[in-house]
Amino acid sequence: MLTVLSQHTSDTNRDRAYADLRRRFDTWDDVADAPLPALARAIRRGGLGPTKSGVPLDERAFTNVPDRDLWNTLLALPGVGPKTAACVLLFSLDRPYFPVDTHVHRVAIRLGLVPPRSGAVATQAAFQETVPDDEMYALHMNLIRHGREVCAAQRPRCSECVLRDLCPRIGVTTSR
Repeated sequence: MLTVLSQHTSDTNRDRAYADLRRRFDTWDDVADAPLPALARAIRRGGLGPTKSGVPLDERAFTNVPDRDLWNTLLALPGVGPKTAACVLLFSLDRPYFPVDTHVHRVAIRLGLVPPRSGAVATQAAFQETVPDDEMYALHMNLIRHGREVCAAQRPRCSECVLRDLCPRIGVTTSR
């Protein structure tokens, strides 16, 4: 549920929406049985309540489904794209899928791990094919942290970057 609530909003708003949901419904069965308008009202502080309330919540139903079938099933759900599907698979179901958010995408392009004009979907596919299953979680988390704390969008802190010797962008401009 947190994966769905985190779409297109800040961590703060996601956490508020989740807290509101838990206050409104006593159990996950109550959430699963709730009418969509009631769910939408409960999570409205996270944004896109009507869209997010329509996504099935019981991730336990997917535990025996093969990875590729589950990937396709998740992508077929309204409001679920590759990043959300990969997050559900990696974080909720412990499956080897590599989510690509804005931070991972930016760092991958800046480090030359994918071509400069690669979209997030192409970047996800590239990581999915090349990153060993047992390294996906750690690499994903480290790239997010690096993208937030060092390789930021507007003001990257290249002088503090532990990867600066590998980064093709350092020599491109002197503004950093």
